[in-house]
Amino acid sequence: MLKKLILGLTIAAIAGIGTVSAQGIKRTPLQKVEFPDGYETVTAIAEIPSGGASGRHTHPGAETGYVLEGELELVIDGKPPLKLKAGDSYQIPVGAVHDAKAVGDKPMKVLGVYVVTKGKPLAEAAK
Repeated sequence: MLKKLILGLTIAAIAGIGTVSAQGIKRTPLQKVEFPDGYETVTAIAEIPSGGASGRHTHPGAETGYVLEGELELVIDGKPPLKLKAGDSYQIPVGAVHDAKAVGDKPMKVLGVYVVTKGKPLAEAAK
């Protein structure tokens, strides 16, 4: 059920219908480009309220990002947690299970760029 909800919300977001909240994260798609062949490059703002978390999830491609506001702890399975603040950037490998947790008393906001397999949902809850 959760997978179907996330899939539906993601498709709506990519279609440009508006802001999407799934798990503890709100993603606002800014643009989508069908490039390179077989992939889509999606640029979005991702926000997590103070004390919240995105929930463990994956993407069918790579994610890079830049922290615009707040602080977060980025937990990628198999790696030590990363503490990031406004002005920091990050990379998440293709298919890596990860979670982002807003730390401190402010919400966290990042500019994310996702290069994902065309036709697949932008994110799926980790199993």
